[in-house]
Amino acid sequence: MTMSRIWNAEQETMPREEITQLQLERLQVTLNRAMRHISFYRERFAPLDFVPDGVRSLEDLARLPLTSHMDLSEGYPYGFFAVPLREVVRIDTAPGLTQSPAIAAYTRNDLQHWSELAARVMAAAGVSADSVVQIPFETGMFDGGFGFVRGAQLIGASVISVPGGDYRKQVQVMHDYRTTVLVAMPSDALHLADELERQDMGPRGLWLQQALLGGEPWPEPTRRQIEERLAVSATDNYGVRVAAWPGLAEECPARQGLHINEDFFLAEVVDPDTLEPLPPGEEGELVITTLEKEALPVIRYRTGDICAMMVEPCECGRTFARITRPSARTDDTLVVRGITIQPRAIGETIERVLRTTTHHQVVVGREGFDDVEIRVAVPAQQAATEQGLVRLAGAREEIERELAATLGLPVRVAVVERSSLNGPDGAPQALVDLRGRPRS
Repeated sequence: MTMSRIWNAEQETMPREEITQLQLERLQVTLNRAMRHISFYRERFAPLDFVPDGVRSLEDLARLPLTSHMDLSEGYPYGFFAVPLREVVRIDTAPGLTQSPAIAAYTRNDLQHWSELAARVMAAAGVSADSVVQIPFETGMFDGGFGFVRGAQLIGASVISVPGGDYRKQVQVMHDYRTTVLVAMPSDALHLADELERQDMGPRGLWLQQALLGGEPWPEPTRRQIEERLAVSATDNYGVRVAAWPGLAEECPARQGLHINEDFFLAEVVDPDTLEPLPPGEEGELVITTLEKEALPVIRYRTGDICAMMVEPCECGRTFARITRPSARTDDTLVVRGITIQPRAIGETIERVLRTTTHHQVVVGREGFDDVEIRVAVPAQQAATEQGLVRLAGAREEIERELAATLGLPVRVAVVERSSLNGPDGAPQALVDLRGRPRS
């Protein structure tokens, strides 16, 4: 396999021992920065009598406690900044309804590094200076689109940034501007395929060759469907907002996992229960330490994503370690169109509207890949009378409006019997993810 899809061959094909040495040097700098400027890490590490300069190998990192999403949220908004605010040139916050908001922050150097990382992701997918790249992401509070635009510009590709949602317009732009690469979410790709079929076009008449997709889980059956319906090669990528998305890891043409950009990130896989590091090949929770972030470095951050790591070189020529495509999560969250959905936060909205407690269930993918249905159990006191049922019908519409406005996603609320929320074991299921499953 050729190395033509490697953006920075000097870094991405380093010998393993050079990668390890570079990571160790950058880890020491990061640990010093974090302890000097972030009180959370200073207080967390103090009882361990830990000295960053005493780190002699990457294995020493396992002595340190993990950082959780909740830890970051408790420091919201500026508690984890390692530089003065005047040095921060961009701040992104997570869209959607969550109990614990988290942000990403960048210095000028961070943005330059992000451009480099995004360029690696896009080059691996086949983007070049000859590409015409269509990016139907919002580039405001949702930072993924901004990162992809910077990466494409660094490569020298022509970028068409069109607001998402109007798929008829997207198809027209794709046709008129001869788009060769689509950078989007899997759900966007499926909606575009639907629109092509509505127009009785199919992929004929388009110049589309590659689709670089991410921001939400999409299993292999979904990949095959997108490739067939759009006549493209569909490539995955992975990231987390506090570290980088895009830029943390990318899929190469070999499709044997996603390469971690190890000169910028140190990845571990740990047992979700014992939190002990696992050897390569064993599946566990991915943990990330940033190595070059100035504004907001994170140490041993728990991503919540389940995967395995592979360290042997890839046939594409890259020597960076790979992770398998994340197969599950350790927590009760779902990601739809880049937006994290937490059932507990949704439950608070439901109970505020209903003014009583009740069970609910989040179902994704029942009528479409990004279809979200909130199934709310009938509260006994509201179902007892005809007047109660009328109030419940009005409350359903109010819940829909509240959740759609807060999540930034259209949702459908269904009022159901309590027993219909039970799973195969007879207990209520908070989450049901049907994406990628064949529909009956």
